[in-house]
Amino acid sequence: MKFCSRCGSEHMVWRVPEGDNRPRHVCDSCSEIFYQNPNIVAGCVPVWGEQILLCKRAIEPRYGLWTLPAGFMENGETTAEAAARETWEEASTRVEVGELFAVFNLPQINQVYMMFLAVMPALEFGPGTESLDCRLYDEPDIPWDQLAFPTITHTLRYFFDDRRRGSYSLHFADIVREGGETILLARRDAAGPDAEP
Repeated sequence: MKFCSRCGSEHMVWRVPEGDNRPRHVCDSCSEIFYQNPNIVAGCVPVWGEQILLCKRAIEPRYGLWTLPAGFMENGETTAEAAARETWEEASTRVEVGELFAVFNLPQINQVYMMFLAVMPALEFGPGTESLDCRLYDEPDIPWDQLAFPTITHTLRYFFDDRRRGSYSLHFADIVREGGETILLARRDAAGPDAEP
């Protein structure tokens, strides 16, 4: 931060405020403390029969790769409402949002993903402004090597594993990058102890 949004001062410092336990932007002129918190990304797994709806991204990051519909939650909406809105914006389809299915913590980029199960009540969809294409996929046809984000890959793997098992669990995972390259998944789910994906 270069300027204080409260008083306009240029005297911004990065320090641990009194009574706090981590550094924050603090205005040296008026003592205003600015808190930054993680962003919530809400999305869903839209299901039509045995198929899953994926969207091909028309925006960066990861332009041209496939994803489940998801995006940043807006003020004044619930996570389920955000998932439904993002699906409408990206795939021009309405969904009936069901249970929370997967939660991913991405501490290195200050994001929390919340993915819901969802059903498409009608076979109506098409690319929205943030998508180049939208398609229904059977499991064998999923373009695994063209998925945009690890969160999407793991959500889909959890979904298909659960579907084969005949019941859906709530999955929790931390996705952490080490050395700028390696992506580690520490998996925990409601069905049992830590396990490798």
